[in-house]
Formats: sequence, C-alpha cells, structure tokens
Amino acid sequence: MENLQEVLTFLIPVIVVAAVILILAMGYVKAPPDRAFIISGLKKEPKILIGRAGIRVPFLERMDKLYLGQMTVDIKTEQSVPTTDFINVNVDAVAKVRIDPTTEGIRLAAKNFLNKSSDQITRDLQDSLQGNMREIIGTLTLKSINTDRDSFSDQVMEKASKDMKKLGIEVVSCNIQNVTDENGLIKDLGADNTAKIKKDASIARAQAERDVAIAQAEANKASNDARVLAETEIAEKNNELAIKKAELQQISDTKQAMADAAYKIQEQEQEKAIQTATVNAQIAKAEREAELRKQEVLVKQQALEAEINKKADADRYAVEQAAAAALAKRQRDAEAKKYEAEQDATARKYEAERDAEAKKAQAEARKYEAEQDALAKKAQAEANKYTMEQEAAGIQARGEAEAEAIRAKGMAEAEAMEKKAEAYQKYNKAAVAEMLIGVLPEIAGKIAEPLTQIDKITIIGGGDDKGVSDVAGNVPAVMTKLFETMKETVGIDLGEIIKAETYDAKVTRNLNISGLPGTGEDGKEE
Repeated sequence: MENLQEVLTFLIPVIVVAAVILILAMGYVKAPPDRAFIISGLKKEPKILIGRAGIRVPFLERMDKLYLGQMTVDIKTEQSVPTTDFINVNVDAVAKVRIDPTTEGIRLAAKNFLNKSSDQITRDLQDSLQGNMREIIGTLTLKSINTDRDSFSDQVMEKASKDMKKLGIEVVSCNIQNVTDENGLIKDLGADNTAKIKKDASIARAQAERDVAIAQAEANKASNDARVLAETEIAEKNNELAIKKAELQQISDTKQAMADAAYKIQEQEQEKAIQTATVNAQIAKAEREAELRKQEVLVKQQALEAEINKKADADRYAVEQAAAAALAKRQRDAEAKKYEAEQDATARKYEAERDAEAKKAQAEARKYEAEQDALAKKAQAEANKYTMEQEAAGIQARGEAEAEAIRAKGMAEAEAMEKKAEAYQKYNKAAVAEMLIGVLPEIAGKIAEPLTQIDKITIIGGGDDKGVSDVAGNVPAVMTKLFETMKETVGIDLGEIIKAETYDAKVTRNLNISGLPGTGEDGKEE
C-alpha cells in the first residue's frame, strides 16, 4: 500500500506536467507574414499574430485567420453610364487593394472578412468599387475621361478610399484599362483628331523644309566664313610658331651656355673638395700620430712608475732586513736583565729609522716621478701642438670629468670613513674586546718575528736555564709593556678586556673595565 502511494505521488506530478506540455503543444500556432491569426476568448481584446508565434489555450480560446496579401479587383461598368455631356460610356478599370495593416484596420476587416479567401474578399469589394467609379463618371465629360485618365483614376481612388477605410481596406492603386461608348463618338473624335494631326503634320513638314533650306544657306555661308577665318588663323598660327621656335632656340642656346659654365664651376668645386679632403686626411693622420706618441709616453710613464715602486719596495725590504739584523745583533750582545728596556728602545729606534728611510725613498720616488712627469708633459705638449685648438674643448671636458671623478671619489671615501666612524661608535665593549683579542696573535707574531731571524744565540752568565727562559719570556714581556703603554696613552687596558671575556668574569660579573665606550668611571656599563 505504501509503495502504491509512493508511485502515485511520483506519477501525479509527471502526468500534470505532461498534460500541460501537451496542451501547450496543441495550442502552439505560428502566423505567416501574409496572414493575421486572431486569438479571442479569454481576453476582452483579441490577440493578433502576424509573422510570429503564439499560444492558444485549447477549448478556451479560438483562432481565426485574416488574409493580408494584395488583391486585384476588376471594376467594370456592366451598364452604360452617362457623363456630364450625356454620352453613355463603359469603363473597364483594375484596383489593387489590401487589408489595412494597422490594428484598427485589422479590427474593422475582421468584422467583415474573417476566415474568407482573397477571391471572396474581392467579390465583396467589387460592387462597392463599381459604385464609386459610376459616381465619378457622372461628374466628368467624355473628353476629360479620355484625355486625363490619371486624374480620373485618382478621383476614383480617392472616392473609393473613403468607403473602403470603413471596411478596413486600403486602396493601393487604381488604373483605367479601357473606355468605350455606344455610338462610336470616341472613334469619331479620334478621326477628327487624326485629320487635324495630319494637317498639323503637313504644315509642320512644309515649315520644316523651309527652315531646312534657310538653315542650309546659312550653313553654307557660315561654312565659307569659317573656312576663310580658319585659313587666316592657320597663317597667323604658322607665324607665331616660327617666332616661338626662334625664341625656344634662343632659350636653348642660353641654357646650353649656362650648363657649360655650370659644368666648369662644378668641376672646380670637385677639385676644391678633393683638395680639402686631402688636407683633412693629412690633419687626421697627424692627429693619430700625436695620439700614438701620447700613448707611448703614457706607457713609458707607467713603466717608470712600476720600476720606481719596485725599487722602493726593494729598498724598504733591505732596510727592514738590515734593521732586523742589527736588532738581532744587539739582542745577542745585550745583557739579559736590560733586555726588556733595550728591546723597547730598539723598537722605537727601528720605527724611527724605518719611517725616515721610507720618507726618504718616497721623496726620491716623488722627485723622480716629477721629473718623468715633466718630461712626459713636455713630450705631450710637443705632440699636441698642432691639434691644441681642436682639442681644447675636449681637454677641458676631460679635465672637468677627472676633477668630478676625484671629487666623487673623495666624497665617497669621506662618506665611508664617516660611516666607519659611526659604526665604531656603535661598538660596545664586547665588540671592542673581540677586535682587540683578534689582533693579539698578529701583534705577538710581529714581536716574535725578529727572533725568527736569529741563527745562533750565545748566552753569558745566568746559570741553569735562566738565559733561555729570559729569551723565551721576551715576547710576553714585550706584550705586557705594550699593554701598559696603550693603557697610558689611549686609556684602554687590554689585560682587563681579556679578563672580562673569561668564563669566570662572565659568571661572577665582578670585573671593572675602564677606557671602553659605554662604561663609566667605575667600569660599569652605562
């Protein structure tokens, strides 16, 4: 039972949807462009479909059709109709009509022609149109009907349009096909007109022949005059042509003379340009030779500078070796107890002598460099003598660029030094200690370096191993003296700094370090 209810619950909506779709399919209509489908029943105003689709509700709405195409109505007067001049005539005309495509026209036509074919509609309209044409014929004469058929058809069309509009019909056109009468008056009028036309034609032909003769004589006279005038003009033109040829020949001779002169001038200009190019080539060659000599002078100058630097290094090395040998000799001859003081004095003396020798070597090098620079400048001045004026602007620009480069380099170095100074100011005591501790091995190496040059040591006095221990303890003693000197001169105690970095100092934190940035008088960090 439950399954049946579920099936019914599912089937009922399906059946309803299918029924709705079937109803819509049955009610679907599509009107062609030449017919109007009028759907009525549910609404007060019927729905009109022309050239489009729509839905008609089956059983509740009906659909009617109305033909909208153009229709031809044959209008004939079955009986003779008298004109205003009492002549009975028969008229045959054709009218083109259609249903007015406006909403009001379709509404009126639907009341009269609904579901009718085009033939039925034309039969219904034929009587009305015939009556309209009879009324118009009664207001016209026979002559006006024949001679002005356009006006006649326009009047018929205007009269018929008023009546047709009430039926929802639009008259498109009306054409008169034929007009006849019972007594043959139209034919007689035609014969009369024919004779008149023939008469007029004969008169016109005689006048035309006369006009032709007159025109022929005038044409002969005009032809003779034209021939004389033409021959005169030909003679004048021949004279003008001869004169023009002479003028053109004169102009041609003048142009030829001018061209010859221009050719000679152009030839002279080319020779001048070749000479100028030759001079410029010689100048360029001289400039390249001067530049080559300048480069040779620069190469020689660089070689001399390298030689001077090499000689200065060699002299400096010789002085250092001599000083080291002298120091070693003094150390071997000095007494053990005075070794520390003599070592200090010897170091100061060695530093002074080395500075003096270095200054002397630098002075000699600068003197030699100045002499070479003077020689180079003299050679360069001789090489640039010819191109001095041309290169003045370039030399000035190059000088300004070099000055700007030197100034920029100086500013960069100053800025770097300033940044370095700022960085040093930001160092705390740990950073300073790390830096100082990092250079201690290098300081010890420099102090012990003279000992490496000693080949043999003779120790006098000092039994046991005291002399050897004194020599071995020389380096620590010198470093101790160096620490004390640094403390006295710059206020930095290296011993205290090293102790501050030990494990015990970091644990107890009971060390006072003075002389470092960021600490007060009591050694505590500010």
